Amino acid sequence: MACPYLNGDSSPPKRKNGENDTTYGKYLRLDKLLSCVEMQTEKNKNPIHDEHLFIVIHQVYELWFKQILFELNSICSILSDTPVAENKQLIMNSRLNRVVEIMKLLVSQFSVIETMTPHDFAEFRPYLATSSGFESYQFRMLENIIGIKPEWRIKYNKTEYKQVHCEEIYKQLEESEKKLSLLQLVQEWLERTPGLEQDGFNFSKQMKNSIDRMLTDIKNKSLATTGYEAEELMEQYNKNKEIFESVLDESQHAALVKRGERRLSHKALQGAMMISLYRHEIRFSQPFQFLHLLMDLDKLLMNWRASHSQMVQRMIGSKLGTGGSSGYQYLRSTVSDRYKVFLDLYNLSSYLVPNEYIPPLTDMMHRHLSTLPSFPGHTPESEDVKRKGDNPMVASASFAVA
Repeated sequence: MACPYLNGDSSPPKRKNGENDTTYGKYLRLDKLLSCVEMQTEKNKNPIHDEHLFIVIHQVYELWFKQILFELNSICSILSDTPVAENKQLIMNSRLNRVVEIMKLLVSQFSVIETMTPHDFAEFRPYLATSSGFESYQFRMLENIIGIKPEWRIKYNKTEYKQVHCEEIYKQLEESEKKLSLLQLVQEWLERTPGLEQDGFNFSKQMKNSIDRMLTDIKNKSLATTGYEAEELMEQYNKNKEIFESVLDESQHAALVKRGERRLSHKALQGAMMISLYRHEIRFSQPFQFLHLLMDLDKLLMNWRASHSQMVQRMIGSKLGTGGSSGYQYLRSTVSDRYKVFLDLYNLSSYLVPNEYIPPLTDMMHRHLSTLPSFPGHTPESEDVKRKGDNPMVASASFAVA
């Protein structure tokens, strides 16, 4: 049977005279890769068995970090284009899903290292000297590319995180802070969501009208009842009023961003809300999946931090870390919303409204989200203009689904 990867040709590819055959080992450079596992205890003629596992586990982490950076950089590259090609959305979803699956592996990998007992670890821990997982510059690059800002970080041993690295890596980390992060690129992408235009569908205005109607209905119900039910309805009214004012009023939103309670700009949050509410529309379906994958990534990073802190507590208790940090206490402090990059996407559920209060799409907007241009320059709006003579809706062509 012919190998399917050779397009039906079962013969090996022809090589030039004298050219060495590429073997599995040569292709993967296994000689170099496997020789990287060097036990310090063995060098000191006192081999301790579990050091081998410890080294392999952390080397595997670094290899996966390399792959995650590779995937995230490619996604950022696509999002950097304006307009973002609509046919790239599936590629972004696929690559982000791959990152999510890798992160699941990284979280589950802690169960392997925990087959080592604290006593096993204590035997070779002195050989680590001052080396620490905090020095994983690839993980710091990963945090930076996702969008963690320097001011969000908790200082490690009262030290700014870049200062534990050599000058070359320090510069690389500094450069990674200056580049547009995934969070920033997603924000710009969401700001271009079709339907946010004030001279178009004007989602913000439509949403405000619907919320006002919903609040009025709740208030009228409370006035038509008495006792505990009336109190409960008024409490619901006040809570909903507070929540929706904070998301619809731009000045309130800006104050929350300044306090670090929100990440996205007001317009970007409106875009995320619109995608969420109209997720069943064809052109919002994949962007909605993309937003969910961003939350999955955030969640798994938090799970990784939590698992890491628990593993460290299990291995060394309340002792100081090898790099001089407070160990478990430092790691535990990183498991909080201050390290959650796509916090606003998690909070979208706060702004859910019953279907009857979701602003109905205009015919033009519905067609815009339900159909794809059949050829360059053709849009549903251009057909509306021909048929009705209306002004075309201002389409956000730079949004991935526009």
